[in-house]
Amino acid sequence: MSMPSLKPTNLQSIYQHLREEANKVLVGLEEPFEMLVVALFTGGHVLLEGVPGTAKTLMAKTLAHMVQARFTRIQFTPDLMPSDILGTSVFDLNASRFYLKKGPIFTQLLLADEINRAPAKTQSALLEAMEERQVNLEGERYALDAPFMVIATQNPLEYEGTYPLPEAQLDRFLFKVLVAYSPLEVDIELLQRYHQGFDAHDLVAAGLKAILPAAAVVEMRQVITQVTVEAGILDYIARIAAASRRSSDIILGASPRAATHVLLAAKTYAALQGRDYVIPDDVKHLVPPVFRHRLLLKPEAEIEGLNADAVIQRLLGQVEVPR
Repeated sequence: MSMPSLKPTNLQSIYQHLREEANKVLVGLEEPFEMLVVALFTGGHVLLEGVPGTAKTLMAKTLAHMVQARFTRIQFTPDLMPSDILGTSVFDLNASRFYLKKGPIFTQLLLADEINRAPAKTQSALLEAMEERQVNLEGERYALDAPFMVIATQNPLEYEGTYPLPEAQLDRFLFKVLVAYSPLEVDIELLQRYHQGFDAHDLVAAGLKAILPAAAVVEMRQVITQVTVEAGILDYIARIAAASRRSSDIILGASPRAATHVLLAAKTYAALQGRDYVIPDDVKHLVPPVFRHRLLLKPEAEIEGLNADAVIQRLLGQVEVPR
């Protein structure tokens, strides 16, 4: 799909089409789905945190279906090995040579389900793939097909048999998105859909259509680079990140990568709103999902009952908004 005349402002109609189509399958998940789309067009990865049964897997499958991306799901378990993700060399007796048996990471949209159930060694197998879109195996470098995206899930309540994600791993995720329980009216609509025959395992039968070829996502990422960001916005992002490093509530503040992620995501978000320029509200909307998994709070702040989002709102209140 070639889109030589596409401008950032054209992306709003494409995004609206994606949302309308997703509504055939997803109920009450507008905000998490919005963040998935922003991450996809930005070229970032997402950590979805929510209890089981909140449609995290369904969101990932829906997005992959609509952009015609190859979809693979890996169930992370304590005995999962790096080779189970990346692949391994296998000796072919007939040809008398080794060949690469590629692992499930060789896909376009990878769902890492319950990522915190695997030990750090296995989690680290994703690091190079997430950052450089490539895998090194047996001294050979293998590029991953674009658009490559990891959507990882974790349960916020269950700690037994889990391994906290290392800071280096968390920093690779563009967003941490919280998927909460749905309100009563949403639950009622969901029950009505299932009563009428909806099957989450058969998206085609649900009427879900493909909207874009995967190659178009790569082109749209190039279009988003045209979004204008004034010096005042760059200064605003930098000052928010700097404030996190000085905060009395925080041990570990936002990294330079975090500030960069806010900038890139804000450009995408602006385009999806039909603008070719970033405004301060774009930044304020995206700082929480970009920062919340990167900040390490002091014990005193947690004793006060503060969480990452509350501290982030304090930071945003302390930094002057540019005109």
